[in-house]
Amino acid sequence: MSSTGRVRANGIDIEFETLGDPADPALLLVMGHGMQLDAWEAEFCDEFVALGFFVVRFDNRDVGLTTKFDGIPDIEAIRGGDPSSAVYTLEDMADDAAGLLDALGIERAHVLGASMGGMIAQTLAVRHPERVRSLCSIMSTTGASGVGEAKPETLAAIRAGVPRTPDEIVASQVEMGRALAGSGFPYDEERARGRAERAHRRSHCPEGKLRQQAAILVATDRTAALRELDLPAVVIHGADDPLVGVSGGVATAAAIPDARLVVVPGLGHEFPAGVWGRVAAEFAANARRSRP
Repeated sequence: MSSTGRVRANGIDIEFETLGDPADPALLLVMGHGMQLDAWEAEFCDEFVALGFFVVRFDNRDVGLTTKFDGIPDIEAIRGGDPSSAVYTLEDMADDAAGLLDALGIERAHVLGASMGGMIAQTLAVRHPERVRSLCSIMSTTGASGVGEAKPETLAAIRAGVPRTPDEIVASQVEMGRALAGSGFPYDEERARGRAERAHRRSHCPEGKLRQQAAILVATDRTAALRELDLPAVVIHGADDPLVGVSGGVATAAAIPDARLVVVPGLGHEFPAGVWGRVAAEFAANARRSRP
């Protein structure tokens, strides 16, 4: 059973989709930088539904069908220490997620976030601890300097060229996916191409990606705040992650009391089908540790 809709929350319109039985415990999925809700592939979501969870996936602000903002941040100035051009913060995005739960009548949810979504999920747990039953942070980091750093060649590949036509944009996304893949799982180019084509048809907002990037860059170190969390947490990271180095996951698990660290050999900054079952199982095992 699934449904789609749009709600007003935290001053914006948020597009969402639910899957499963609303009577089951809620699971909020928070996607990463520039990615739309359907980047959580339906078959992956089905893994969680089969384990007895009511899945909520949504478009973060500035992507998909959720509200778009104005203003172009000066990324180089932000990297140089001037955050003034950032349009919003990860705290704002975490408040969006809390507002979505409010609008859907969900008092508490298990929260799983990937990459930037992991940063948002961590921030949600810090700012709204009463709303988070358990936390699963994947391929993410704490915001501390010196951990979770990208390989220079990966950053160079991501920043190479400015695709303009739909075909160029799709091809760029496919090659980016290849650059982020690890050694342990075959890269499914056909699946990646189909995902990129669907995303481009649904919504294309490169300025929104810049605003989200600025929110990541101006974020402060969450380590001290994470040490105050009192909830079950599992941190999953790919050993081959070239964008957010595995040290980011190690630091996250070290910061959260009693968090479990799962490092997956051969996994990059990706969700290949071969890892779906393990991620769902690790999430569910952690969720079972939560208080009713």
